[in-house]
Amino acid sequence: MGDVMETFPLTPDFERLSTAEKILRLQEAWDRIAESPENVKMTETQRQELDSRLEAMKENPDKGIAWKAAKDELRKKR
Repeated sequence: MGDVMETFPLTPDFERLSTAEKILRLQEAWDRIAESPENVKMTETQRQELDSRLEAMKENPDKGIAWKAAKDELRKKR
């Protein structure tokens, strides 16, 4: 199947949760995945995109903003 990920149906229990509860469950799942980053394999397309972004950052280090600054800016817009 290459770089395309398959989707799967969510459980009825998940569908009954509020949006806030769904987000919390997804955050919990992501935190568990992040505990073992060596188990998360990137596709070749993802690797190329990451390499491209890293190269762009090296060529123009002043162009972007720090993650904390971006996050703070997004939170202000709520």
